[in-house]
Amino acid sequence: MIRNQRLWRGGLDLGRRDLLVGGTALGVAGLVLPRHLRAQEPKPGGRFRLGKAHGSTTDTLDPGTFENDFTIGMGYVFNNYLTEVQVDGTIAGELAEEIEASPDAATWTFRLRQGVEFHNGKTVTAADVIASINHHRGEESTSAAKVIVEPITEIEALDERTVRFRLASGNADFPFVVSDYHLTIVPSADGVADWRSGVGCGPYVIESFEPGVRGFFTKHANYWKTDRAHFDEVEFLSIIDVAARTNALTTGEIDAMDRVDLKTVHLLQRNPAIKVHSVSGNQHYTFAMRTDTAPFDDNNVRLALKYALDREAMLQTVLRGFGMVGNDHPIGPANQFHHADLEQRSYDPDRARFHLREAGLDSLTVDLSVAEAAFAGAVDAGVVFAEHAAAAGITINVVREPNDGYWSNVWMNKPWSAVYWGGRPTEDWMFSTAYASGAAWNDTFWEHERFNELLAEARAELDEAERREMYHEMQAIVRDEGGAVIPMFAAYVFATSDQIGHGEFANNWDMDGHKCVERWWFT
Repeated sequence: MIRNQRLWRGGLDLGRRDLLVGGTALGVAGLVLPRHLRAQEPKPGGRFRLGKAHGSTTDTLDPGTFENDFTIGMGYVFNNYLTEVQVDGTIAGELAEEIEASPDAATWTFRLRQGVEFHNGKTVTAADVIASINHHRGEESTSAAKVIVEPITEIEALDERTVRFRLASGNADFPFVVSDYHLTIVPSADGVADWRSGVGCGPYVIESFEPGVRGFFTKHANYWKTDRAHFDEVEFLSIIDVAARTNALTTGEIDAMDRVDLKTVHLLQRNPAIKVHSVSGNQHYTFAMRTDTAPFDDNNVRLALKYALDREAMLQTVLRGFGMVGNDHPIGPANQFHHADLEQRSYDPDRARFHLREAGLDSLTVDLSVAEAAFAGAVDAGVVFAEHAAAAGITINVVREPNDGYWSNVWMNKPWSAVYWGGRPTEDWMFSTAYASGAAWNDTFWEHERFNELLAEARAELDEAERREMYHEMQAIVRDEGGAVIPMFAAYVFATSDQIGHGEFANNWDMDGHKCVERWWFT
């Protein structure tokens, strides 16, 4: 390793001894559980059956195509990654036992754990890592993760267990980047990632996979995490209809379900054999205005709409209180640099009228495109917004669009539309995906010079205090000048049988960070 380089874990600059000791503890065993949870000793055995709200006949084992919660969740069943987001939101090595950064954060070196086995008995090596990441790179790649790995300019193996990445510019969050659910580490065959075999190095082995129907897995006998993967078997079932999914749980056909229907959640809560879980994270709902299109190209119009909404009322009406109010920026409580002290915007029809006047308007009439495909309750949310805005002299015509084709025909096409965002583990990731100038998913078509300057500076900054200050300023800029009304962060609401044991839940993704099959057990 290069002398004088910074060693990194969870956003902190640490010495080599700290990384090796701390990295081993976090990377292998995860966080130390609170005392009251340590008494729940995991029990091995049983078949865990999970009902998923997603699943499509077009699903494949190609990690570059993972895009719904069935394939994303399944990816964590049979794969491992270089790094892993912990329950507290920090990052630690998964296949990597050491992580080293150059002072400018443009060169990253990962030392792999020794003796980790794929399901076919092959040892995980640097060549497998390189082939796996290269699967998403290059002009010929069709991977959805292509944009994520685009900053990588070179990957090289220093030896069989050491991989070095060179980036086009510094990125202090690169260990978070390689935890992305697309970036599975699979065996290499002649330098090419062999994803077609379905062989991974994760906790369970694929026995069968029927796209859009079912996945069945058995425990990997030589899995390196000896304190994880407690079930003998895992079954994923695609049950898209929420009523059918709920019925399957209540009748004991499945042991857990995701995406509980908030309109009927009170009925599940009355059942003593079922536990409903609510976890606040970065999942959020927005109303994205195209800032390149009138009248949304005037920030005063955007501010008028932001003040014309009663967020608390929408939270209670649409989410039944399962979440928290938003503040017109996308950085949630699960993010490391969330600006909790930023003044919360509240409903103020008089302030909304003031901004209309500043825009030279006495009143405003706009169309808002919505569909349940945007997010569950989007139509109701649009109606609630229209009712609130009327008091400010704003008429919102709620246009119910077809669910089919919503993301291709409405999102980023119509001037104002409802949008679902799952959030991202880091501030840079979220901002770079949806707010940076020229970003493919910048759905507000927003351009802001100061914001883009800060984005580049913060990405390469390793000093935590400096990064916090910059990200706090960026959140304020987006709140006050951005093109998205962000009224609420939606909690992940899922349900399990009372026979399921677990520790604290991660909030980086749904279902315990999609790690439920590895972290949970039968009591």
